[in-house]
Amino acid sequence: MNADHYASWMVLLGGAKLITNVADKLGVGVHFNPYVTWNNKMLKYGVVRMHDLIQDILNWESFYLSGRLQKPVNMLVDNLDIETINSVNLRAAVSAALLLLPPKFTEEDLYAKICSLSYMGDVRMLFAEDRNKVKKIVQGQFDLFQSMYKPFLEEYEGKDFLRFSSSKNQLANISQDCGLPVTHSHISFLPPTVRSQMGMKIGKEKVISESGKLGNGNELGFGSREEVAKCMQKALRRTVMVSSARQAVSGVLTVGGVKAARYLTSKMCKAWRSWTRT
Repeated sequence: MNADHYASWMVLLGGAKLITNVADKLGVGVHFNPYVTWNNKMLKYGVVRMHDLIQDILNWESFYLSGRLQKPVNMLVDNLDIETINSVNLRAAVSAALLLLPPKFTEEDLYAKICSLSYMGDVRMLFAEDRNKVKKIVQGQFDLFQSMYKPFLEEYEGKDFLRFSSSKNQLANISQDCGLPVTHSHISFLPPTVRSQMGMKIGKEKVISESGKLGNGNELGFGSREEVAKCMQKALRRTVMVSSARQAVSGVLTVGGVKAARYLTSKMCKAWRSWTRT
């Protein structure tokens, strides 16, 4: 529909079919067009099949778009009720972040940990991203993070997973139950793909069910919360590393050499400024 937004060589050689094949086979199923002018604004937008988007939201298969939707977004059109479906993603993000946090932390710490999940293992963070990116995202949109995650924090407070030392309308200090029963509950909220990867990492071939147990009914083979956190972090880091690398290669090919160089240069300049500031 907007052929001028895409790399001219791809439009000429194969059009939509070629662009889709590159996005699927090299990337993670999404194609981004940077430097598009719309209503006198410069923007970058992505194109993805709705089925692929929903699968990533529910399963964290690439943890690419699902990670973006764990941060504040503005739903312009939502014919498939993605906002409701995304509640599964947000609850999983809260549980994943809590598994990585200490017994006591602040509300800002929680949102920063949630925000950082999709950057763990991201190859761009090594050289092409502002090292203060997570902090800036959270501080710049703190109220939006609060409104997004308030229902889940209230739910976890009601289950005695969390305790707040101040009003939830203010910056709260939070303490959490770090016992194994609560840890297993957090595991049950993680996407099936992540639970399966965690099961394989502890030598279990059977898929972990939503109950937080292995398919044969045996308890999970984790002896401590720390072991759970370490295993989950490795699974997420690997997923993000693979998907970010694939998407980076796909992006360079599909946006064209000039745009790719311009985009990478912009990112690296931001990263350099963040490392040189005191």
